[in-house]
Amino acid sequence: MASKITIPDLKKIRVTDPLFSHYADMVAKKMIPVQWEILNGKQGQSRCFCIDNFRIAGGTLQGEHRGVVFGDTDAYKWLEAVAYCANNGETEYISQADELIEIIGQAQQPDGYLNTYFTVCHPELRWKNLTEGHELYSAGHLIEAAVAYYNATGKRRLLDIAARFADLICGTFGDGEGQLPGYPGHQEIELALVKLWRVTGEERYLKTARFFIDCRGRTPNYLLREMNDPQHKLIFPELRSYDPSYSQSHVRPVEQKTMEGHAVRAMYQCSAMADLADIQQDEALRNACQTLWDNVTKRRMYITGGIGSTRVGEAFTVDGDLPNETAYAETCAAISLAMFAQRMSLTAVDSRYADIVERVIYNGFLSGTSLDGKSFFYENPLSIDLLNRRIKYWRGNEVRLPITQRVEVFDCSCCPPNVTRFVESIGKYIYSYDSDTVYVHQFMESDTDVAINGGMAHVSQSTDYPSDGSVTIRVSGAPAKLAVRIPSWCRDCSAGAERAENLGINGGYLFFDCEDGAKIELDFDMSPVIISADPSVHEDSGKVAVMRGPVVYCAEGVDNGDIFSLAVSPELNAEPVDLGFGIPALDVDGTRKLGAGALYAPADEIKYESTRIRLIPYFAFANRGESDMQVWMNIK
Repeated sequence: MASKITIPDLKKIRVTDPLFSHYADMVAKKMIPVQWEILNGKQGQSRCFCIDNFRIAGGTLQGEHRGVVFGDTDAYKWLEAVAYCANNGETEYISQADELIEIIGQAQQPDGYLNTYFTVCHPELRWKNLTEGHELYSAGHLIEAAVAYYNATGKRRLLDIAARFADLICGTFGDGEGQLPGYPGHQEIELALVKLWRVTGEERYLKTARFFIDCRGRTPNYLLREMNDPQHKLIFPELRSYDPSYSQSHVRPVEQKTMEGHAVRAMYQCSAMADLADIQQDEALRNACQTLWDNVTKRRMYITGGIGSTRVGEAFTVDGDLPNETAYAETCAAISLAMFAQRMSLTAVDSRYADIVERVIYNGFLSGTSLDGKSFFYENPLSIDLLNRRIKYWRGNEVRLPITQRVEVFDCSCCPPNVTRFVESIGKYIYSYDSDTVYVHQFMESDTDVAINGGMAHVSQSTDYPSDGSVTIRVSGAPAKLAVRIPSWCRDCSAGAERAENLGINGGYLFFDCEDGAKIELDFDMSPVIISADPSVHEDSGKVAVMRGPVVYCAEGVDNGDIFSLAVSPELNAEPVDLGFGIPALDVDGTRKLGAGALYAPADEIKYESTRIRLIPYFAFANRGESDMQVWMNIK
């Protein structure tokens, strides 16, 4: 059964939002050409040998495979971003993409296999190191790129390459005679096979996607058996003592109660689970998704939408463990949480899912790239204390703290191309629709056309959100219901309607019955709000954060001097300030602790002075040089 709620064709969603048009323009004009140079090894500091590896595997270049075992995916994600650019009218990279696709095709083996590391370095180990080898992970990104490129251009070459590889995978894995009962150490293939099924209608792709979910957590553990084999060739030394929870293979997915292990792996798996639960109307799988969703968003997520609190395994730890300075909060993990959230929004009318997408978009994802689009964060800390970095000492142990400045190239360069494909596909997070209703999940200046009620409805938004809380939505063409999300952060909202009947709120959405020419005007109260964390988050005890609408704010030393001596006033008295970030900064009331002239003194001798504290959107930190920074602050 097909999903009841679906996403409009990306070609039919036009995003003119000032903030994201700016980022989309940076992707098209800066990020994609720079990443093309990196893929070709043309940047002096680059350690990416991606395209050379394809040439070597295809026999058109002599040499050794270099770079990470999953390096092929950088090319695939670049192609996916190019496809989304083409949807948005930016087609100048299609010729380069077609050139790359031919190089990829030459590297494909006669039986359909495609992986440069194993083809060049260890052909005898094909499918023998699913734990570390990333074969199925890389295949998943190939398939995602192929589907996106076909949808954008109508060209089948990459889709045919991906389908040949997928056919090999479907024949290799399963419970049938002669098949391998294994599954990937890094999930991705599952959600990709669902996408391939949507395009081709081939049931074997959906069947294999479900197999990869259902066989996880079986006893004996397939990945542990691989790792304990005396002949096993270790790729990553840090995985020598392998814990199956790292890859969510410690228990059957339908039985898992808490979010464990590597954050990106977990979210990719949950995304596929949500897809399959919706397509197959599997209530047990849907309930498992909801259980894991509740655990991560209510117990293991940063206020920014960042997830994965420790760099050890890039993983979740335990409920409430959300340290700020050592926060890992990988950019890819935030993106993958948005992917899971969006899929959950297709299974039920519940605004909580789109709320999390919004939190990620304006905070934990957007912080992953610099304002000029030239450099990126892999990790996204919520506090920077330069004193701790100078002494390089933390809680009695040498600990690697997240970097304080974004960089252009990583050894593991997964985040930059993930940023580009997310930015260029932002439209798919804005709208969805079912048989008679168009859902507005995100507020961005945009428009779309939706086939509904036997006709075509045109929906458009005019807004400067989230700089401003006013949103005007117009509906023309076929009559339709319109469901508009009321954000969870919003304490007060007014709504007016012309040629539309207000039907009330359901699942956090305000419903309207719209005629041709309907106009809905919403005004969300954007007054800054002081936020407190649950007591289980010990790191934030006695501290507060400031949000305005969906945007989390932070203080930087470049504006305020010693930020750790500051305390915000409960009254705030906030005044917006335009610093060119695309979203206003805030000046708020507070105090500065002056001390008493001694290292330690009675509390009643401590002196304070009133001051104004400048807060900037969290995503804009670390763009004006190295500086202290904190999200969670003292309160007066």
